[in-house]
Amino acid sequence: MNPDLLRNYLANHRPNRRDVLRVAGATGAAAALAGFGSTFADAQDRQADRPASRPHDQFDDVPYDYANPANLADWAPGPYGAGDQRGSFNEVTPARTAAALGLLDAHRPVKTYSLGELMWNGFPAFKTDPPRTYLQRLTIAGYEPPPGFAEQGGVLISLDTLGDNQLSIHEERFEASFSAKHPVPLATTYQIGSQLDNLNHIGAKEFFYNGMRGPEIARGHGTTHLGNEHMGPIATRGVLLDILGVKLAKNATSDLAEPATNGKPLLRENYRITVEDIREAMDFGGIRSLRPGDAVLFRTGWSQLLKRRDPADIRRWEAAEGLPGIYLREARWLAQFRPALIGSDSWALEVLGNPVNDNGAAFPVHQDLIMRNGIRIGESYVTEELADDHVHEFVFVVTPQHAEGATAGNTPPMALGQPKR
Repeated sequence: MNPDLLRNYLANHRPNRRDVLRVAGATGAAAALAGFGSTFADAQDRQADRPASRPHDQFDDVPYDYANPANLADWAPGPYGAGDQRGSFNEVTPARTAAALGLLDAHRPVKTYSLGELMWNGFPAFKTDPPRTYLQRLTIAGYEPPPGFAEQGGVLISLDTLGDNQLSIHEERFEASFSAKHPVPLATTYQIGSQLDNLNHIGAKEFFYNGMRGPEIARGHGTTHLGNEHMGPIATRGVLLDILGVKLAKNATSDLAEPATNGKPLLRENYRITVEDIREAMDFGGIRSLRPGDAVLFRTGWSQLLKRRDPADIRRWEAAEGLPGIYLREARWLAQFRPALIGSDSWALEVLGNPVNDNGAAFPVHQDLIMRNGIRIGESYVTEELADDHVHEFVFVVTPQHAEGATAGNTPPMALGQPKR
């Protein structure tokens, strides 16, 4: 194993003696253990501090039949009572926001991290009909545009300026997409890029969160219940579960894919993140516990596939047949802690292309978290800079679009943290 990775693992994972033996190997174990007695004690203290959770084997992978009206009483009303429209955002109380801000040491510099992907024309998205597209066009008023402007998609509104002060204007518009199946031209969507899925996004037949029914809440503009207007901004504790960092530190090459074209590592396409992986990532980041109202974010490395806009990377990123992530057991284990949201740097959070998906269910983690638990899902959140700075606990802030009836918000969230190096 690379000595630098071993040192990083020992410094961040705070392992017990069995971990050190496993990671270092028998020949280097004695040297690795030297000087780490206090680290071992710290790990035991954290285990004692961690609130009790249900045993792993109490959570299974069996998809629930939400579409059967006979089962409605088992999951509605939801965990926050009949008529609730905020789900686990209810856990982000003023007291919890204050506690999150208390993570920051006023005597140390605070770094602001953008967790949002850079949006660019042709940004890839899950395939739908009509397609999800992002095609931004610049409009100009007040001067003659440069050569080739129209061929590049630009739009000249007018050569005329406004007023005696010769005001000129730049403004963006979004190109609509066309579909033979749905011939009305449609422009962009909030369901693209870094996004936070709302409680009206995923259902089972006519049923949605808290037993609300699609035919009763769907309107031409959006939905009358569960829309973005019920989210509001939140500032809460964020937790980074650096699954990729743990795998690199352990030199677990079998869990990694071919690097992105920029040379950066990532988890393999169908890697299932287990409850055991989650606990190991918590120890790796020094996270004592998961708490109600947390924003829990996974790092898989998959955001690296968007950095160079390379067609080979993009094909891998959007391929629905393979994606690392959690499945139902992990979603249910996390849900017991009542996080405000669970997010990932991948586009779906849940694992795809793994044998566990062979049961015919489509995106069952989305159903379990959103419908049953009222827990929103963050997708394509950029976590690399947090990982590089060893920031595993931070203040998470997001202000979704205040758009009536909308099914998601794709304003980029931010983190406030204090780098450890």
